[in-house]
Amino acid sequence: MASHNGDRAAALSQQLAQTHQELLRQIGEIRSSLGHRRLSDNVLLTHCLAFCAALTSHHQGEDDGMFSQLLRERPDLAPTVANLVEDHGMITSILSQVRELADRAAESRGLALEAIGRELDGLAAIMESHFRYEERTISEALDDAIPDTDWPNTVFSRTRPVTRSS
Repeated sequence: MASHNGDRAAALSQQLAQTHQELLRQIGEIRSSLGHRRLSDNVLLTHCLAFCAALTSHHQGEDDGMFSQLLRERPDLAPTVANLVEDHGMITSILSQVRELADRAAESRGLALEAIGRELDGLAAIMESHFRYEERTISEALDDAIPDTDWPNTVFSRTRPVTRSS
């Protein structure tokens, strides 16, 4: 049974990295679509809001589940988890700004899309750095058989592809 837990925990660190890659892919696709206006304004805004919801859900799952479990098993990770939670707060602020701009763009028929693009550019850079730090600092703990209680469902569930341009 211990072997199964170890196998499952290793898969969790891989799932975390895959989830991060998917979120980065999604924001990259939205940024590209904004830059080239490959999709209608309404479709872009819908994809943008769906992405914001997926990233928010992912971080809430980490804050409420994965990090709590990590701290129970590895209290030495408290400074790392505090840094990650602080990053989540900064990202939440940017996502709030993106949502506000998306609402404004919907009302003004797309006039705020350029501002959304600038916010998403900054968000993408922060996400990349945050995800790499998170993977580097907690993957080993995930691989050391941290119990997966119910937190993986919230950390990994809302990050399925939200956009597919043709």
